[in-house]
Amino acid sequence: MTDSVEKLPITILLAAKNESVNLPRCLAALEPAQRILVLDSHSTDATAVIALDYGAEVVQFDYHGGYPKKRQWALDHVTIDTPWVFFLDADEVVPDALWTEIAAVIRQPDACDAYLIRKGFHFFGRRMRYGGFSHMAVLLLRTGKGRFEHLFDDAADSLDMEIHERVVVKGRIGGLRTPLIHEDFKGLEAYITRHNKYSTWEARVRHHYLTTGRYGEDTIAPRLFGNSQERRRFIKAVIIRLPFEHWMWFIYHYVIRLGFLEGRPGLIACQIRASYIAQVRAKIYELRVLSGKTESSRQ
Repeated sequence: MTDSVEKLPITILLAAKNESVNLPRCLAALEPAQRILVLDSHSTDATAVIALDYGAEVVQFDYHGGYPKKRQWALDHVTIDTPWVFFLDADEVVPDALWTEIAAVIRQPDACDAYLIRKGFHFFGRRMRYGGFSHMAVLLLRTGKGRFEHLFDDAADSLDMEIHERVVVKGRIGGLRTPLIHEDFKGLEAYITRHNKYSTWEARVRHHYLTTGRYGEDTIAPRLFGNSQERRRFIKAVIIRLPFEHWMWFIYHYVIRLGFLEGRPGLIACQIRASYIAQVRAKIYELRVLSGKTESSRQ
């Protein structure tokens, strides 16, 4: 890890709300960063107190619907005087090996403008090496070189922070080898409750795409032979119209990506993933029915 005296010129943008369970572990691993900003949403637990105890700054975010959401709002309204920003969630930990890799790449004269970092998914206390649950995302960004995409979800009461929105980068994108540790300690009930909200949001985004042919403004382009973010968007754009999508995802994660090698945790994770997609599809159908009734009432 980098010497605590010589900080890396990075500002951490850490999105949080009621994260007192996960936050200490996350903050304890951020010593190498020059500045830590916890983007809070008026937590009712000890999130803000914990953040201050670890030397972080706390910025409260008031969401009024629409765009921008929390991280993009911070990029637009908070003064960032470091050449790099690093996007994190409270249930993510940066291991020493990743800090070493980051320190090396940002010191290179030909460094890229952004770096994809894998979120190494941990479940029931174990690293899920099989099943394809970990994914790459742009988390390390040269300041001013990118914005979060604006996905339309047709709702003013949507989630206040970016969930599946990706960073659209103006420049070159590289990749780092060492993954984050992505592990939530708030329990399975909280995980399922949170993803129920995510499925509502994703259903709205998908419904808008199916209705208009657009995900939003300045979005990641779906490309089969692009980077990992573009390939992921391409696959979703294709599979979104196919029946039995939830079963297809189960087969993909459990059989094709060898999720069965993770034992019972692998089976549970695959079942939850399939259930999430089934919820999304059911909520899309609900939106279609409701929109049809609205159109009928206007006639």
